[in-house]
Amino acid sequence: MVLSCSDLDAAIAFYVETAGFRLDMIMPADAPTVAVVSRENLVLRLEHCGGAAEENPPARLRLYSEQEKPSEDGPGGVILEYGSSSTAETEIPESAEWIISRAEDGTAWIQGRAGMFYRDLIPGRRQQSVIASHIRIVEAGPVPDYVHYHHVGFQMIYCRHGWGKLVYEDQGPAFTMNEGDCVLQPPTIRHQVLEASAGFEVIELGSPAQHETWRDHELGLPNAQVNTQREFGGQQFVHHIAAAAEWLPLANGEATIRYTGISNATHGKASARVLRINHSLAARSDRFLFLFVLSGCCDLHVTGAGSARLQVDDASLLPSFVDYQLASSEPCELLEVSLPANPHP
Repeated sequence: MVLSCSDLDAAIAFYVETAGFRLDMIMPADAPTVAVVSRENLVLRLEHCGGAAEENPPARLRLYSEQEKPSEDGPGGVILEYGSSSTAETEIPESAEWIISRAEDGTAWIQGRAGMFYRDLIPGRRQQSVIASHIRIVEAGPVPDYVHYHHVGFQMIYCRHGWGKLVYEDQGPAFTMNEGDCVLQPPTIRHQVLEASAGFEVIELGSPAQHETWRDHELGLPNAQVNTQREFGGQQFVHHIAAAAEWLPLANGEATIRYTGISNATHGKASARVLRINHSLAARSDRFLFLFVLSGCCDLHVTGAGSARLQVDDASLLPSFVDYQLASSEPCELLEVSLPANPHP
């Protein structure tokens, strides 16, 4: 049953805490507008109406189906709607737009799922094909998270500051993710954030931009089975540990690079690398190329579009298929994410 509500948080609290429902899904994570709650075989889809409460129309039941079907009238005026879960595969369009998200924009943080704060790093989200978020947990201690999974085609998390304790399906005991570490979360892998340090920050990228977060009420983590080679949706889980990684020379010593293993684990669907610019680096973007400044500052020149100085915590989404150059008078580190994987060494 689909119900509109003027206050989504209050509606969830009522159905879960008072009426005995359980929370199954909420989306999008950075500014929730839809939630699914259930009790026995009754499922309610709560939709934020954006203003004063609207009168709910005749009851509708949304039934999930593998095949798309038109809506139909059911008994008692109930409207039956058929639909599948949100598609995990989204074609990322080419774009000539150059986007820069500045860290100095202090008004950008909003509170989202599980008490986490989000900063949107790609306004417009490349026609809703990719989302990049700077996520922060302010207080130390247990995180009010639960075992959940996402319908995504690609999703990775890079630890920016602090540490977080995480656990993943089939990957063994919980582990600590430290600054510089990153994980690849394959499609539908069950996982949970257990604990975090004060000021724990991550950079998260996912495609499509709006994807469903489903709660798993049955599986407890860590689960008994351990299979680190298992593929989920054609991808393997990756836990890249920065302290154990090797820096490799790039471009005749002008830069060094730290590979994360995400390109191999996604079979070329995406890549994530850390670049250390010693002087300058000339390269070419692919369909989607995202940069985030981890330390230092640099000048970014995009052929045909101009130049900009990037500071710590600034992010940039480059136009598709353009030549660009990064230059810095002092060492500067950047996180680079490319979809598909960056084919250049």
